[in-house]
Amino acid sequence: MNTVEANVRVVLDAFGAVERRDGAALLALCQPDARFHWPPSLVYGGSRGLGESNASQGRTFEAVWDPVQPTQAERSMDPRVVAASDREVVVLWRQRGLAADGERFNSPVLGLYEVREGRLARAQMFYFDPGAVSAFLNRAARAARLADAQGSTA
Repeated sequence: MNTVEANVRVVLDAFGAVERRDGAALLALCQPDARFHWPPSLVYGGSRGLGESNASQGRTFEAVWDPVQPTQAERSMDPRVVAASDREVVVLWRQRGLAADGERFNSPVLGLYEVREGRLARAQMFYFDPGAVSAFLNRAARAARLADAQGSTA
């Protein structure tokens, strides 16, 4: 396997770990100093290492998306490699969610992934419409609060 193929394998394996919510597998695929970068406008936005939360909000990607990704269908990212080199892999993937009121979300994301010494070193996500992502997450949070309130009065 050449370097480009190996880099693609690392990145796709990382996607598999995220879809399975297998933190140990993701950690094993990453450099110790790996950094993840999301659009600052998102509640989990900004730049940080594995396991670090957004300092201002205390939110991680997982904490925000887990409640709206109750099944494998929502966690499925359908990653498709669109370019790769001996240092970087570019992947088009899907961000999906399902709110408590039944609203579904499905949006494309383009990610740029740097692989160093056979492990993921950097990931930067470019959401096509971060405003739509934020709006969905806000509506989903309201729907969850309403469902919880209705459940506690039943």
